[in-house]
Amino acid sequence: MKKTIALLAIVVLALSAPLMASGSNETLRFGTGGDQGTYYGFGNILAQRISSETDTKVTAVVSAGSQDNIEMMDMGSYQLGFVQSDVMSYAYNGTNLFAETGAIDGFSTVAALYLEQVQIVTLDPNIKTVADLKGKTVSIGSSGSGVYYNALDILGAYGITESDISPTYQSFGDSVDALQDGKIDAAFVVAGAPTVAVSTLASTHKVRLVSIDDEHIAKLLETSPYYTPYTIKSSVYGTDSDCQTVAVAAVVIANNTVSEDAVYDFVSTVFNDKADIAKSHDKGNELDLTFASSVTNVPYHPGAAKYFAEQGIEVPTN
Repeated sequence: MKKTIALLAIVVLALSAPLMASGSNETLRFGTGGDQGTYYGFGNILAQRISSETDTKVTAVVSAGSQDNIEMMDMGSYQLGFVQSDVMSYAYNGTNLFAETGAIDGFSTVAALYLEQVQIVTLDPNIKTVADLKGKTVSIGSSGSGVYYNALDILGAYGITESDISPTYQSFGDSVDALQDGKIDAAFVVAGAPTVAVSTLASTHKVRLVSIDDEHIAKLLETSPYYTPYTIKSSVYGTDSDCQTVAVAAVVIANNTVSEDAVYDFVSTVFNDKADIAKSHDKGNELDLTFASSVTNVPYHPGAAKYFAEQGIEVPTN
């Protein structure tokens, strides 16, 4: 009789365990960006927070950024990834960066977290406007990267083409090193400000940020509506004045194979704990539910939609 009761108890526990368990018990690799960029710094903090607060374990991985994260996710190497909102749109629709490979649509939106500013960085006091970049040696991001297309967009608004400058194709860290060594005149950096690489440069040199004027911002928005006007305050890098520029959204996406529970763990932890996250990284101060749910060009993952619905917000899903 005792053996029968014991066996029945084991069966009951086995059947009830899934109901009592919380979280997904999944382990997810989170593609971020270079180790001197905001994606990795902020992504690592989010990964640690989610791993400690839920049964979903997230590991932030250094990567080559938006395009790499999407491609690695498509191959199954990453389950989560940071992407620029414009690059996400390129992939989903098979344009620009993804024109040759075709559309990649096996991912969904998790949340838009903050804005990434287009930062045109220089140490040369004679470079005051984008027009002054003509004939200069300028880093415009890794070839084919999101930064590269952002640089071409900005230059194009001023009637400047790639052949009008001496382009180099470098990462944030390499661009800063090249600026410091006098090998280039300016560099495009697209990341949340303050960006570690630029802050490091500003600690030893007088950094200048090149503004985009109202006329050319308006011209840019006519053809590229995914940009948002933005002002980088002088206090961010200790510049002489505020910098007027544009920004794109930094969005987290998930492979469609990731469970609803795992994505729910991610979103709920990020937004329920945003006050504590802000103590560890400045970007935590920008977390906002309205902005997070504002993506319209790529459907949201069911796990994200579930969390937003609990907050009274409806988002588009497949």
